[in-house]
Amino acid sequence: MELEEVSDAIWLAEGEMVSFYGFPHPTRSVVVRFDNGDLWIWSPIKPSEGLLEEVERLGRVAHLVSPNKIHHLYLQYWKARFPGAHVWGPMSTIKKRRDLEFREPLSDISPLEWQADLDQAWFRGSAAWDEVVFLHRPSRTVIVADLIQNFSLRFLREHWSWWRRPLAKLDGITSDNARAPLPWRLSFINRASAREARDKVLGWNCERIIMAHGEWQRSNGHVFIARSLDWLGH
Repeated sequence: MELEEVSDAIWLAEGEMVSFYGFPHPTRSVVVRFDNGDLWIWSPIKPSEGLLEEVERLGRVAHLVSPNKIHHLYLQYWKARFPGAHVWGPMSTIKKRRDLEFREPLSDISPLEWQADLDQAWFRGSAAWDEVVFLHRPSRTVIVADLIQNFSLRFLREHWSWWRRPLAKLDGITSDNARAPLPWRLSFINRASAREARDKVLGWNCERIIMAHGEWQRSNGHVFIARSLDWLGH
């Protein structure tokens, strides 16, 4: 089995390791099934035939979602397999992937197609990066790409060379201090809009946090995310 059931109507899939400026990062995708049987695929990972077949058994793939301009690498493969699926992303992704046809840019307001199941918050104000964060209301699960990275000591020992490991601590992406990487935090010149998104997220009734990179939080999600976003200040 390549899909792990998190709760009713939500699953995750673990992907391959990718290099981000020479630093190994694990990848993860989330699958949500709506009441009508449509599937929403967040941050599609490199697909295997086994994974695609499992997904097909769950329902009809209707939405392929890039939460930011970094999480786009495998959209074309999923679109080729599921040509009827809509492709979504913020404008930053759309500008980067002009080879794909997207729906309207994602923002703070959920599209009609998933308003009943998903809320979203758009973190912007950075000179280099933005991200749309989601809440799956039925399972009380927040879904985050790079806004929070949470690497365990075990992972770092297995995959990062000895001289790279202290950098993870300094960067603020370890399990005792999970946040966005320091350069990205510093890139938020205008934090007012990001704080609005943060306040929206803190108003969500969440139990767990699934992020693309690192250990995901199975309980006490509200406390976890409040701590992880405290760098935005007041």
